[in-house]
Amino acid sequence: MCGLAVDASQLPLLLTPCLRGFQGKVSGARWALSRFLRTCGQHLAPNAAPKSLTTSLGRGSREGSPDFCVLWGAANTVRCNYRPASRVGAGRARDPGAHARSWAPRGADARGTFRGAYRSLYCRIDPYGFERPEDFDYAAYEEFLSTYLVILTRRAIKWSKLLKGSSSVQRSGTVKRYIRKGVPLEHRARVWMGVSGAQAQMDQNPGYYHRLLQGERSDRLEEAIRTDMNRTFPDNVKFRKNADPCLQKTLYNILLAYGRHNEGVGYCQGMNFIAGYLLLVTKSEEESFWLLDALLGRILPDYYGPAMLGLKTDQEVLGELVKTKLPAVAALMDGHGVLWTLVVSRWFICLFVDILPVETVFRIWDCLFNEGSKIIFRVALTLIKQHQGFILEATSVVDICERFKEITRGSLVTDCHTFMQKIFSEPGSLSMATITRLRESCRAKLLAQG
Repeated sequence: MCGLAVDASQLPLLLTPCLRGFQGKVSGARWALSRFLRTCGQHLAPNAAPKSLTTSLGRGSREGSPDFCVLWGAANTVRCNYRPASRVGAGRARDPGAHARSWAPRGADARGTFRGAYRSLYCRIDPYGFERPEDFDYAAYEEFLSTYLVILTRRAIKWSKLLKGSSSVQRSGTVKRYIRKGVPLEHRARVWMGVSGAQAQMDQNPGYYHRLLQGERSDRLEEAIRTDMNRTFPDNVKFRKNADPCLQKTLYNILLAYGRHNEGVGYCQGMNFIAGYLLLVTKSEEESFWLLDALLGRILPDYYGPAMLGLKTDQEVLGELVKTKLPAVAALMDGHGVLWTLVVSRWFICLFVDILPVETVFRIWDCLFNEGSKIIFRVALTLIKQHQGFILEATSVVDICERFKEITRGSLVTDCHTFMQKIFSEPGSLSMATITRLRESCRAKLLAQG
């Protein structure tokens, strides 16, 4: 047994970041919590959830966080069924797996209880408010989550130590390494604000956001934003008009303020999805506004202007990178006359929102805010390389387009942790100098074409 002693009062620090981000995934959470308790050597009395943990998880979660109650029940079941390895039996005492097995809840009754409780509570709604599709693979997702919750708990401990006593997050080699391994939801807004420069901009411009909301009216801008409100995440319960609170009004304010802030861009379709995801993480209008400004103004300039020159340029850059790194795919595209904008435009303009799973998108954005736009190319190249054989089986333009849709689904992108490891290995070397050089040549070609 590990000699690490953990007081119950420390549990909020250790568990809140991962549980808040992944509430309701019971069979995976049960296994993760059992491992956590086994590692810490903390034997908790049944129903003795620390008040601070209950309170912490209750803030911002749904109706008193009944999903937390299920998770805590899972932890208690693990505790109640714990049998020390010394009691397993002399014949198994030296079995290296005996101790681990002794922690598992016993029998099908325990498994059925938790699985049934989970599905009766949040069968159709994920932690961010999105309805799950009818064909959602719960078994595969819970299997992934059983490992991922342990990773998140470990990362939460490390992040809490790193950020302790720090008023802001600054870029550094350590922060870069930590971000690539995952930012717990508890710290995500703070990390994004720090590494993107959004926090510095907000601090230097106190009251600016609220002045924008009181600015001169523009019927054209307001109507364009209002038209897209009902189209923004209709499958998310938090954005519906009957939600309390409804995030549509908050989202409208962010987009209106940005349109007034950057009149050259105003409002463009796609910005609503990005701002909506920012809002789900920050739960703050002003922070979401400044993060949107960091993305659209500094990290991805000219993506959303009238000519969308930055967006078109980067799609051509991806094509050039594929020619170098995946020539067979490039030859297939050229052979059928398929333009890259036809198959990847939504990847770029929506930054993978509504394309990849929510948590995978947030893991990508963790790195995007810190390392810049080259992350988009790493993600795109990884998706294509991992499915190169499947893509090369295409026999027509329609077939190619369908296959590019298919490669954004499945276990590769659901397991966000493994996927993020792959984006930093599969594409190989990809320097910002290379991307800058390709951008210059591709932009020149586009301008020459008129």
